[in-house]
Amino acid sequence: MIETLPFIKNTNSGNFFLLAGPCVVEGEEMLYETATRIRQITDRLQIPFVFKASYRKANRSRIDSFTGIGDKAALELLSRVRADLQVPVVTDIHSAAEADMAAQYVDILQIPAFLCRQTDLLEAAAKTGKIVNIKKGQFLAPAAMQFAAQKVIDSGNQKVMLTDRGTMFGYHDLIIDYRGIPEMQAFGYPVVLDITHSLQQPNQASGVTGGQPDLIETVAKAGIAVGADGIFLETHPNPAVAKSDGANMLKLDYLDGLLTKLVAIRRVVADF
Repeated sequence: MIETLPFIKNTNSGNFFLLAGPCVVEGEEMLYETATRIRQITDRLQIPFVFKASYRKANRSRIDSFTGIGDKAALELLSRVRADLQVPVVTDIHSAAEADMAAQYVDILQIPAFLCRQTDLLEAAAKTGKIVNIKKGQFLAPAAMQFAAQKVIDSGNQKVMLTDRGTMFGYHDLIIDYRGIPEMQAFGYPVVLDITHSLQQPNQASGVTGGQPDLIETVAKAGIAVGADGIFLETHPNPAVAKSDGANMLKLDYLDGLLTKLVAIRRVVADF
């Protein structure tokens, strides 16, 4: 369970944990600015923090979409942030061949939602010995995630997390069924709510994913109120110029205020 995960620091805060960072590694300056500011905020609020950034984006709407600065360069930057700021790091992998490579640089391997049923990918991630965070497919019921998790367990790795990132509602929208959080927690794994990806508006005619960042606070408050173990959100100093998913990312300047409110809600919920 959650207490056994190594990135949960010794704290009496009783807080949720946070996976946060930009969508993708764009360069050194932005990466360090974002990680440093999140670290400062979470240290003050006593929120266990895992830095998140994809070293490469494989699932893009258009072939001309930004995918990354190069796998090795991006992973090396993530490793440097990890060492310099003393924070654990999570990144996505997209194929079984990537598992061993990425595992050399990060603490948590994340399985993208569209790939959550890929047996060879789950097995390869499990065999690295890293924590495996499996995102619930937009097409799956929460109950189905027990089978994805079991593939990791059966491959010899007990370190599993599950993340809900919304369920498809028609062609261009997602909804969050908050019943899924306690349902997946009943399997015995920590459950995370991905705030920003749940607010995507995919499959737009332009080929660029839209979003509803004005609802980030609403969704996050609800997730904490129903008892999510952790939250996941993407944040950027200037989402308007972000090279991926800018339409649904939180502006970094707003993170402190949001997390302060969520910590207060968590304290109230803990009293019941």
